[in-house]
This record gives sequence, structure tokens and C-alpha cells, in this order.
Amino acid sequence: MEQANNEDLTAAAVAAIAQDNTTQLTPEQIAAAIKKEQLSVIDYKMVTFSLADKDYAIDIMKVKEIAKAGHFTYVPNTMPFVLGVYNLRGEIIPIIDLRLFFNIDVPERNPNALENVLIVTIEERTFGIVVDAIDKVVGIQKSTIQPPHPLFGDINIKYIYGVVESNNRLYILLDIDRIFGARTEEDDEDTPKQDIRPVSHAVNAQESVAAKPAVTSPAPAAAAPVEEKKASRKDDINYKFVCESLKSFRKFNVSFVNEKWTENRFNEWEKEKGEGKTQLQNESDADVFMKPFYSRCNATWWTKEYADAVYKALPENSAKQISVWNPGCGKGYEAYSLACLLKKRYPNARIRIYGHDIDLLSVSNAPLINLPANVASDWYAPYTTKTVNGEATFDKSIKDMILFEYHDCVNTNALPVVDIIFARDIVSFLPLESQNKLIADFGEKIKGNGIVMLGDNESLAGKDKWVEKATGSVMAFSKQ
Repeated sequence: MEQANNEDLTAAAVAAIAQDNTTQLTPEQIAAAIKKEQLSVIDYKMVTFSLADKDYAIDIMKVKEIAKAGHFTYVPNTMPFVLGVYNLRGEIIPIIDLRLFFNIDVPERNPNALENVLIVTIEERTFGIVVDAIDKVVGIQKSTIQPPHPLFGDINIKYIYGVVESNNRLYILLDIDRIFGARTEEDDEDTPKQDIRPVSHAVNAQESVAAKPAVTSPAPAAAAPVEEKKASRKDDINYKFVCESLKSFRKFNVSFVNEKWTENRFNEWEKEKGEGKTQLQNESDADVFMKPFYSRCNATWWTKEYADAVYKALPENSAKQISVWNPGCGKGYEAYSLACLLKKRYPNARIRIYGHDIDLLSVSNAPLINLPANVASDWYAPYTTKTVNGEATFDKSIKDMILFEYHDCVNTNALPVVDIIFARDIVSFLPLESQNKLIADFGEKIKGNGIVMLGDNESLAGKDKWVEKATGSVMAFSKQ
């Protein structure tokens, strides 16, 4: 009997071959027997579908149901791949055309036709994705999934989880979490990507970027600098270790943007813990260290106090058109807050805010946002209205100001020159190369009289051609 490498055979396959020691099996027969044995153990199921005549699949655990749906309600100021919203048994969900998202040609739509829709759930949020055709559920052994290759699809390889063959068909298994911003490349590599915010697969949106504890509650204003123990801690081995730990645990990259805060915070930390006991052992330690870093009202509705502080920092501007770039807009709290302030500050101007984020779910849902009653009755009140259900939302004039777009802020964009860049707590969570690239982009995109606003504990003061101007507790930067 022809010998085979027993290390490549499952125990059951070896036993099956050994039962008949009178028959010689060819290598092909042995391989077929092994494959049959392996496939008899199904530990992964996927829903298969087609896009442009190619076979794709996603993890069945992400699929809530399969539906035929149409007549979606159009939502203005959304990306082209957002077809609108749909009422799924009382739940309003966004509908994304996966073909448009991947720049795949779509046949001319019949307004009365129903679309093939996969209803999926990502991080407890539900939405629909439109595909050409939905095929079936296929069970496989997870170990048979192979790494992706650029030739396997018409889409960016970073959105492909892997490829797998079943019944002589090759399926491209999509990474639905990454497509919709729930996971970034950094999450896979344990090294910073862009997003902290993660925020596109480079970077980020505020929520991804910031650590969860700090995102859910307003962060305090920049902590007053403590007396420095040394002129600089850059050569201190304990300080270096903390910087590396912050990079590993929270994708926080120390640079000229935040090094002053980091050194002051390390001095505080050393006083709290004791000299020689400053090491960050885990993510919890990193969160405690980072808590004072995050800006006030980060990823939440702004208080009147903070809104007034930002209002005072806005420059004089008599232009008829004012453009604003808000990378890392997240769910839209920041963009809407800016819109309200800008309407008050520049009542005669036509204002356009470009809200960018790599969290596709957030930018898709942002145009549909409602306000809690306590928020709607606060300083936002003049800019709100009631829906037919009695819920508070922003009036049309505010919503029309904002264009929410799926975009990675470190990638090239087609924005016009802008008057204001509002990018809080974003830059510090990018790799150093991406930080420099983004700041260079700020310099190219901002008008001569424009301003850049970063996080409470971020600064451009250490970079050539940027001038710092403090207005109360808010810092702005302009070009020399």
C-alpha cells in the first residue's frame, strides 16, 4: 500500500484506509478520503449570495433574517450606497447596497421591484444589505478557510475574511465587521491602525478611537500641568515603557501632538503609584491613565458650558459660504452641535459640514438621529422640531447643513478648502506616519484665515507653520 504522511491524516481517515489493507490507494484517493472526513465535521455556517456573478458569503451568526423588500424611504445627505431606510416590523433600519459600496455596477432599478436583502446585526445594531441574489446556507469546517488574495474579488482585500471551497464553488467570505467599522486592521494586528476610533482602515471615528469608558461620559477639561519632576521624561525608561503600553493597549501614539500632556500625566501617575511602580499591566490600567486625556463632551451631546466655550473661539467670518471638516464624526453628536453653533455664529452664511467616519453604521444612522427630551430642551431647543411620533429631532435647516460620508480621514479626499477643521481626539490615535499625513492635509485644506480645533489635550504648537490661539478653555490653531 502506498505510504502516506500520517501527520496529514485525521485519525478517522487513517482507520478507514487501514480497514482494507489489500487494496492500494492512490494519493488522490487518500486525499479524497481525508477531505471527506474533514468535511464531515461542520463547525462554521455561512449564508451565500452573489454580486456581479461571483459567489460571496458571510458568517450566518451575523444574519438575522433574509427578506424581499423595496420602496425604501430616501434620506437626504447620505452616501450613494445608502438606499434609504426601511420599516422592519416597527424597527427603522438603514439599507445599504453592497454593490454600490464596492463600486460594482448595478442594473437599472425598477422602482416597483423588490430587492434581495440580508438583514444583519452588528454590535446590536440592525440594518439591511442589498445583493444580487441570495443562494443558500453552506456548512464548512472553519479550518478549510484560506487567507484572501487580491485576485479573488472585485473588492478591497481588507474587507475579505478569507476564501473557501465547497461543492466545487469558491466563496469569498466577507469580513462584515470590518466593512461596517466594528473592527479595524489594528484590532487584528495588535498594532495601531488609524482608527482608533476605531475612525478608516486607516483610521477612525471618535468612538472607535477613544477608550469606551471615556467616550460614554464627558471628559474633564485639560488637567492643569503638575510640577515636572524633570525637564523631560523622554529618556526615562519607565516613561518609554508607559508610552509603548499605551500604544499596545489603546493605540495611543505619543508625538508632538500630545507629548506635553503625556509627560505631565506620567508625572502625576508616578506620584500616585510611586517611583518604579508606573508600569501599565493591562487595558484597565491604560484606561485609568488615559481617562483625563479625552475632551469634554466626547462622543456625547454638548453641555451649554462647552458649547459657549467653542462659540467664543469661532473666528470672525463674513463669507457667504462656510465649509467645515469634521473627521471622526461618529454618531453625529459633534456635527450637529457644530451646526447649531455655526448657525448662531454666522446667521447669514450658507454652511456645509462634511462629517467623515469609518463607522459605516454610525454615518448611515446619523441623518436619522433623535434627541433625548432633556437635550432637546437645553441649548439645542431653537434648532429642533418634533417628528410625527412626538420625538425631538433637528429641523431641516440643521440637517441640510451636514453631509455624512463614509471616509477614512488619512486617505485622499475631494474636499474643497475649508474654514474650520474640528478633529477632537483623533490624531493621537493614528500611527505616527498617519498623524503627519493628516496634519499635512490639514495645512492644505484649511483657508488662510481658517482654524483647526483638536482635542483638549492635543496641540499643533510644536509643528512648523501653526500658530496657537487660546480663547478661554478652547484652543485653536491657524497657519502662519
